[in-house]
Amino acid sequence: MASLNKVLLIGNLTRDPELRYTPNGTAVVNLRLAVNRRFKDKTGELKEDTCFITVTAWNKQAEVCNQYLQKGRPVFIEGRLQSRSWEGIDGQKKNTIEVRAERVQFLGFRPTSESQPAPHVEENIKEEEVSLDSSEDADWSKGSNE
Repeated sequence: MASLNKVLLIGNLTRDPELRYTPNGTAVVNLRLAVNRRFKDKTGELKEDTCFITVTAWNKQAEVCNQYLQKGRPVFIEGRLQSRSWEGIDGQKKNTIEVRAERVQFLGFRPTSESQPAPHVEENIKEEEVSLDSSEDADWSKGSNE
């Protein structure tokens, strides 16, 4: 049976990127994205729904996102869904599903005299870079929920 795990999102960051490093020195950044959806309800009234999504980027891509992105900035994310589990401080098992960024494109950038255009960042992701033990996961993922 065929399978596909592909996510395409355009939204705005709800807060500044959160860059951390794993104990072996691998950069990982959490991006919190708000994606809006406009629709008409049964009465024809225009409504808006917002979905908040956690996106993670790794390695050089994480460092570049941290350098150029800030709260409110629009971004295009191409990636895949990833689930992970860890044990919380309270001893309870925690689970989450987030988007693992494979491509991050910065939108709406207006360069100033002090800044240079932000690069498009894409990288080949190696599965071994995803493997964190639960203690590392808990360290870098704190605060990922709104």
